Amino acid sequence: MDFRGRHVVVTGGTGALGTAMVAALLERGASCHIPLYVSDEADRFPYRSHERVRLYPSVDLSDQTQTDSFYSGVGPLWASIHLAGGFAAKKLKDSAKADLTAQLDTNLVSCFLCCRAALAAFGPDGGRIVNVAARPALEPRTGAGMTAYTIAKSGVAALTAALAEEVARDGVLVNAVAPSIMDTPANRKAMPKADHALWPKVEEVAATILFLASPENSVTRGAIVPVYGRS
Repeated sequence: MDFRGRHVVVTGGTGALGTAMVAALLERGASCHIPLYVSDEADRFPYRSHERVRLYPSVDLSDQTQTDSFYSGVGPLWASIHLAGGFAAKKLKDSAKADLTAQLDTNLVSCFLCCRAALAAFGPDGGRIVNVAARPALEPRTGAGMTAYTIAKSGVAALTAALAEEVARDGVLVNAVAPSIMDTPANRKAMPKADHALWPKVEEVAATILFLASPENSVTRGAIVPVYGRS
């Protein structure tokens, strides 16, 4: 999978999955463009000084103007990978409208706006979009106790399938992955008694995204790919 000379946006690129994603892209020659919501995220990012990494501070991806401005500065784009999002576990009876709005903005609205801006930034040969849904988007019963999150990620899955059909003839292939709980330090800390060996590793999830975003993917579109590991 050769990304040499190709520009790739990775939202959420400084997180656990994002760092694995950027590493895989850099290894294959990509130039990575990473928006930051909180500028301090750059301090712990191991690739912040890499010659093919550009960080963009203080970008709110739930804001259309800021998102459009960020993408307009990227240059001719090959792929847009949308890892940015947020998780909140809360029962519906304990939730308010603000909880739903926060999950929609963080997960669905940001994804919608990034997809929209990416389409305008692609060159004449098209490009690739990869979104991140979640297991509850495919199996809503597993979203009990995190209803707002499940609604938002289900929206990401629906967006992916609809948009894939909309832009296929433009040479743009749109797909998503749906991870279960991934093996990250934060998840291990939150669930110390879980069997962490069963969780998918971030490098494994990144490998699936890498193929979907690559030139070698010439036929797959509209897929919501489960990346569950053995969990």
